[in-house]
Amino acid sequence: MEAAKSSERKRRRRPLGQRLPAPLTVNGSCRSSEEEEEEGAKPVEKEEKSARPPGGEVSRPRYSLLAEIGRGTYGVVYEAVARKSGARVAVKKIRCDAPENVELALSEFWALTSLRRRHPNIVRFEECVLQRNGLAQKMSHGNKSSHLYLRLVEASLKGERLFGSPEEACYLWFVMEFCEGGDLNQYILSRRPDPATNKSFMLQLTSAIAFLHKNQIVHRDLKPDNILITERSGSPVLKVADFGLSKVCAGLAPRGKETTGEGVNENRTVNVNKYWLSSACGSDFYMAPEVWEGHYTAKADIFALGIIIWAMIERITFVDAETKKELLGTYIKQGSEIVPVGEALLENPKMELHIPQKRRTSMSEGIRQLLKDMLAANPQDRPDAFELETRMDQVTCAA
Repeated sequence: MEAAKSSERKRRRRPLGQRLPAPLTVNGSCRSSEEEEEEGAKPVEKEEKSARPPGGEVSRPRYSLLAEIGRGTYGVVYEAVARKSGARVAVKKIRCDAPENVELALSEFWALTSLRRRHPNIVRFEECVLQRNGLAQKMSHGNKSSHLYLRLVEASLKGERLFGSPEEACYLWFVMEFCEGGDLNQYILSRRPDPATNKSFMLQLTSAIAFLHKNQIVHRDLKPDNILITERSGSPVLKVADFGLSKVCAGLAPRGKETTGEGVNENRTVNVNKYWLSSACGSDFYMAPEVWEGHYTAKADIFALGIIIWAMIERITFVDAETKKELLGTYIKQGSEIVPVGEALLENPKMELHIPQKRRTSMSEGIRQLLKDMLAANPQDRPDAFELETRMDQVTCAA
C-alpha cells in the first residue's frame, strides 16, 4: 500500500526548530570507571585536523570519531570508539550558543541522569562532557561548583545567548549506546510482518514507558524515529531515545504554570498521571488531543504509544512533508488531506476510530480493544502505563 503524504504541516514543538536525531548501541559499556581522564581532557578526536576543537591541543582524548551518522539544526551525531575499551558508542555533539540548543541538551541530560537504575529498553547514557576552547569537563547534574554549568542553566531559563564570539564556542558531548539496527521505521518497514516480533516490541515499549513514568519522567516525543534497535543478543531489543523534550517531574513543588498541585504529595513524589504540563510539544502524528491544547499529563505518552503500535501492526505509513521519509504512523483521511489522529479527535471527540484500518489485517479482539482504550479522546479513559503493562502481557497480536 502506498504511503499517504502529509501536508506541509510543521511538527509541533516548543519554538526550538528542527530536532537533532538521537544517538544510535553496541555490545558492552562505553568505558570502565578507571578510564576516567583528568579534567581538561579532550572528549573526542577525529583524525582530520578540522575536527580538533578550538583552543589548541589538550590531553589525549578518550574517544575517536569514526563516522557521522546523523545531523540536525543543533548538532551532529557520530559513531565513535572508546580508546581504552575499544567499545563503539554514539557521541552527540551539540553547540550551546543559543538558548534553544541548551534547553534541548539540558532536558535530555536531566532526564537521563535522573534515572538511578538502567532499563534494557532505555538508551544507555554514559557521560556528558562540557567543552569550551578545547578544555573539557565532565558534567554532573546540579554541579553548583561549575560556573559554566550554572551559566548553561541560566542561559536556558532566561533565553539568552551563551557566548558572543565563535572563539568562545561551547559544546556538550553526549556519550551513549550505539544502536546498530537503526530505528523502528527502518526495522519494521524492511521486513515481512511478524506477529511474534510485534508482540515482543509491544511488551518492550510498554515496559520502557512504565519505567519512565515510575521514575517520574514524561517523554513527550515518542515516535518510531526515537525508538532504536540493537540485535547484540541475537534478537531485536528496542531502546527508547531522544529525551530532548522530556519532562522530569520529580521534586517539583506544586506551584506555577506546569501543575495544578494535585499530582504532588508532601514528599514531592509526583503522580505523573495527575501532574499537568502545558508546553505543547512533540510531533504532530503522535500527539494526543490534549497536547494540542497545552494541558496534559503522562497519559499523552500512552496515546503516542497507541499510534505507534497500531501503525506497526498494520504497516500504516505516511510520507513526512519535511524529510520526505516514509514513517510509521496512523492518521485520519479528510478528503485529499491526512490529519493526525489527535488533532482529529480534538475537533471531534466522539469520532469513532476504525481499528483495524485495513480489512485484511489479522488483529485480535484484545489488541483492538486495547488500542481503542489507549487512543481514547479523554485521557482519563486511557490506561496508565502500569495498567497497560499488565494488559499488554495478556493479549495476543493476531486473531
